[in-house]
Amino acid sequence: MKLARFIVEGKPRLGKVVGSEIVDLSSAAPECGSSMKALIERLDELRPALEALDGPSFGLADVQLAAPITDPRKFLAIGMNYRAHAEEAAAAGIPTPKSQLWFNKQVTCINGPYDDVVLPSVSEKVDYEAELGFIIGKRCRHVKREDAQSVIAGYFVANDVTARDWQFRSPTYTLGKSFDTHGPIGPWITTADEVPDPHNLTLSLSLNGEERQRTSTGDMIYDIWDQISYLSTVMTLEPGDIIITGTPSNVGIATDTFMKPGDVVRVEVNGLGSIENRFVAEER
Repeated sequence: MKLARFIVEGKPRLGKVVGSEIVDLSSAAPECGSSMKALIERLDELRPALEALDGPSFGLADVQLAAPITDPRKFLAIGMNYRAHAEEAAAAGIPTPKSQLWFNKQVTCINGPYDDVVLPSVSEKVDYEAELGFIIGKRCRHVKREDAQSVIAGYFVANDVTARDWQFRSPTYTLGKSFDTHGPIGPWITTADEVPDPHNLTLSLSLNGEERQRTSTGDMIYDIWDQISYLSTVMTLEPGDIIITGTPSNVGIATDTFMKPGDVVRVEVNGLGSIENRFVAEER
């Protein structure tokens, strides 16, 4: 299934994308309201009813797709996790980490798949990062690598928008990664049963129609199973937690290319859809 949040008459709802339509899931999961987190927590229980539901439906072109989840307890991201990107960073004097490099994006940065991204007035170096994301489906701790796939609810497309000048102000990346609107995700959550191998996907990004990034997710240094095992050694992962898995080479900073008002960035993962966001100047 492709699980989404959409807005009709100003109100958010949960939906299931089928072709060019979106089925309203309210009758199958009324107690979840518009919370994807609540739906993910009960996904195994509700799945038969969700899969069987065939209406009411709306045309995708007639609704606004919202961020598929807005209320995760965690938004985690791994840095320098693609080989070519790590080499690119090393050439710029940034050493390759000896272990997995994790940081937080604050949940208030979450943005919709087609919503505007705001360029902060206090930053001159806002950059793009195409990423594959996944969402945790089961509360878990100390997950073995061979069991990691079983705790994933689904996958999505992300742009880890980054204010580079803020990222490198301190030893931790959080501030540079967490400006409001700098976490566009979507366009929906494709459930894990429809993604047999997340390490065999093509991830790409274009800036104003010109391709800037393209790679296979198989180029990850630490694959998704390693990531879950490593993180769950430290912390409990909970249903609804979202995790993004790193970006390939040719980020903007590598060519001194930073976002300007009017720029449009599109990120796509084959089989999972695409997100497209326009960058706009901050109004204060």
